[in-house]
Amino acid sequence: MTETEPRAATLRDPAHRVSPKARQLWMLESLIGFVFLVGGAVVVSRFLDGIDWAWVPRWLAADSWVLPVVVGLVATPLLVAEPFVRYAVHRWELSGDVVYARSGFLTREWVFVPVSRIQTVDKAQGWLERLFGLATLEIRTASHAGSSTIKGLEYGVAAGLAEQLAHRAEQLRDDAT
Repeated sequence: MTETEPRAATLRDPAHRVSPKARQLWMLESLIGFVFLVGGAVVVSRFLDGIDWAWVPRWLAADSWVLPVVVGLVATPLLVAEPFVRYAVHRWELSGDVVYARSGFLTREWVFVPVSRIQTVDKAQGWLERLFGLATLEIRTASHAGSSTIKGLEYGVAAGLAEQLAHRAEQLRDDAT
């Protein structure tokens, strides 16, 4: 490597994990999706039962009960693993004047939001989040990328972080004028 070539930098993990209760929330959300997925497969299998259409394989028309069983068997490992993998990768940190967040388990997303660019900070709570005492922090900037979110935070942590970010963003705006 020559002096003119840039060095490859590795991104360190943000310091804070989301709440451990986020695993329970994500498990419940996965379970709800699983019920709809298998329920849809049951409805489709009832429709295909004994049907004599050329595009439907004969084995499926004769044994349509196989469809929801296969869907359930394929989806179950995903249902169980997804909340734990998601918890392992979702992290956040307020470092100096930058909010740093990482999310995603199939495709990773690293987000760096300069506090000086923040326009609004909101916390949101869906009914399932409320059930677990969790909240989502929404950070909106003037950039074309729109807003960034940190999901799975304890409500108190989200409220405190929102207040801290709003106060720090206001200070930085006042310093710039």
